[in-house]
Amino acid sequence: METFGQRLTDAVGKRGPLCVGIDPHPALLTGWGLTDDVAGLERFARTVVEALADRVAVFKPQSAFFERFGSLGIGILESTIRQLREARALVLLDVKRGDIGSTMAAYASAYLDQSSPLCADAITVSPYLGVGSLQSAFDLAAANGAGVFVLALTSNPEGASVQHARAADGRTVAQTVIDEISQVNVGAQPLGNLGLVVGATIGRTGHDLSRVNGPLLAPGLGAQGATPSDLRSVFGESLRNVLPSYSREVLSAGPSVSALRAATERAVDECRAALG
Repeated sequence: METFGQRLTDAVGKRGPLCVGIDPHPALLTGWGLTDDVAGLERFARTVVEALADRVAVFKPQSAFFERFGSLGIGILESTIRQLREARALVLLDVKRGDIGSTMAAYASAYLDQSSPLCADAITVSPYLGVGSLQSAFDLAAANGAGVFVLALTSNPEGASVQHARAADGRTVAQTVIDEISQVNVGAQPLGNLGLVVGATIGRTGHDLSRVNGPLLAPGLGAQGATPSDLRSVFGESLRNVLPSYSREVLSAGPSVSALRAATERAVDECRAALG
């Protein structure tokens, strides 16, 4: 079984360094001329798949925007994940789960077990019950060739009060998370299965990402204010491992299939140039 790190490297090599977030919030549905209901959600998801499934390396559906419609919304999420994966795209399901013991194991099974209808190639998780609390997700990901992206340095202003707080050894909380993930990825080729989420809008933080040896998801490009040229100041020598993520900048071009494809091509070109 190929590792997630290998599959991600191959996908980016073939389709370009881009993750497209699928965030069907009410304003986006309305902007597409769709109703903010299950029918609008289904039409939105179907159009994204039609336009981009065979062109983008990684998609990042935000589970909450599907969950708000209950079981019917979850059904659309399941279908969207399946169709994207059938088109050989990788699906990074943005669920930001974080818990302990059997509950964390159940979350891991829901999203990383091959038999689950919500099975994705990778998920996002929160480490703030301790990185060790996520071990069941790490183990299942390794067994199934999947990935886990751990929140490290986020762009929301509230995040710094926790992430920049100092541990007893003087490191920030974020640096302890970075270091623990780095240890798990030691020796992995071409990349480890465990990645980090580091916001593209945060600028220079003084944190050391040089030993992560895993993918670095960089949300916040486009409508949230960051540009590909900002990536070098955030990631420095680790730029080669960055996976830039756009959402509204690409999806607001819809519902036209051709416009969505054109916006995606521009984003890929910009990211390629920035990442060298």
